[in-house]
Amino acid sequence: MVLLFRLFKTVIFQQNFREKIMNKEIITKDDFNQFVAQIEKRAGYRRPLAFGLGIAHVDKNGEILDTFFPLPQYKGSYGTAAILADVVGVYGTETYKVSSEILAKILSKFAPFIKDGQFHENIEAIKTMYEAAQAFEKSSVRKKVVVVTFIDVPDYDTGPRTVSDAFLRLHLLSHRKVKPNEINLDGIFGVLKNLAWTNEGPIHLAELEERQLQAQIQGHPLHINAVDKFPRMVDYVIPSGVRIANAANVRLGAYLAEGTTVMHAGFVNFNAGTLGTSMVEGRISAGVVVGDQTDIGGGASIMGTLSGGGKEKITIGRGCLLGANAGTGISLGDLCVIEAGLYVTAGMKLFYKGEEIKAKELSSVDGITFWRNGLTGQVEAQDKPNKITLNEVLHSGN
Repeated sequence: MVLLFRLFKTVIFQQNFREKIMNKEIITKDDFNQFVAQIEKRAGYRRPLAFGLGIAHVDKNGEILDTFFPLPQYKGSYGTAAILADVVGVYGTETYKVSSEILAKILSKFAPFIKDGQFHENIEAIKTMYEAAQAFEKSSVRKKVVVVTFIDVPDYDTGPRTVSDAFLRLHLLSHRKVKPNEINLDGIFGVLKNLAWTNEGPIHLAELEERQLQAQIQGHPLHINAVDKFPRMVDYVIPSGVRIANAANVRLGAYLAEGTTVMHAGFVNFNAGTLGTSMVEGRISAGVVVGDQTDIGGGASIMGTLSGGGKEKITIGRGCLLGANAGTGISLGDLCVIEAGLYVTAGMKLFYKGEEIKAKELSSVDGITFWRNGLTGQVEAQDKPNKITLNEVLHSGN
C-alpha cells in the first residue's frame, strides 16, 4: 500500500510538473527547451518530415488555390515545429489557416530568442507572417491567408492531402531541400486545381471572367500566363546560380543545381532536374534526373514517368551529350552520347560488339555512344566515351 501511495504521488507530481511547464511563461531558453521536450513526449506526436508557414491565395469561398513558402523546412527546426503544432493543434500531415492572433501567441513562445540580439530566420519568418496576416485581415477584399502546413514522417506519408501540402513539396524540390523522387508526390494531380495563372496570382476559372471585367473597368491589364495545375517556378522560387531564358518552361517543383542554364526552348518539369552544371536546350520530363556537365541538346527529349513513360525513372549520367532532336527511353551512364536525331527506346534492336541486342541491355552503362550507321541505317552502340565539355563561361551563373 505504501509503495502504491508513493507511485501515485510520483505520477501526480509528474503531471503537475508537466502542467506547470506547459502553462508557464517562457522566459529563458531553458524554459523553451523544456516546453518543446514536453510537446515531443505527447502521445501521438512525431517530429515532421517537413513544415512551413506560407501565404495562400483563396477564392471567393475561402478555398486555397496555392501557397508560397518563403522558408520551407525539411528534417530540421524541430523546436519551431513543436511550437507551431502546439499552438495550432496540428499533428501529422495537415494544413491550418492561422490568424494574426494565433501568430502572436506563437511569437510569444520565442521571447528569450527575440531578446538575445541575434538573427533567427524562423522567428523573422514568423514576424513577417504575423504582419502579413494583419494586413490580410484588414483588407476589404480577402484574397490571401496565412497557413501552416506539416508533412508527416515517411512511414505515415501517403502523398499530398491539400493544396498547401502539394505546394510545400514542390517548394522543397525547387529550394533544393530534396532531390527528384525523394519525396512522395502520389496523387498530386488530384489535389491541385486547374487555374488561370496571372500577374495577380492564381484565379479560379469560375471567377476568371469577372476578374477580367474588373481589370478592364479599373484600367489595368490582367495577363494570363497559363491555364494549368502547376505554376512557373520563378514566381515562387529562384534558385541561386541558374539561368532560365524562358520562365514559362520551368515548372514549380523543378530541381536546378548551381550552374544550370535552361535555354529558351529548354523545359524542366516538376520532380525532375539537374544535379550539377548542365545545359538544357531540350526536355527534361517528370521523374528524370540529369547529371553534372551534361548537355541536353536542342529539341532533345527524355522519357518521363507521366503519360507514355511508365513508372521507370530515367537518369542521365555525368558528362553526357544528347544531340539535337535526340531522345532516350533508357538511362544513360556517365560520358554517354546519343547522336542528333536518334531516339533510343528500351526495345530498340541495335548492334553492340557484333551482336544484336535490345537497347535496354545498355541502360546505365558508362561510356556508350549510340549512332545510326549512315550506310546501312542500322542503329549501333560503341564503347566510345564522350569527350565534349561544356563552356564554363556560359554556366558561371553571373
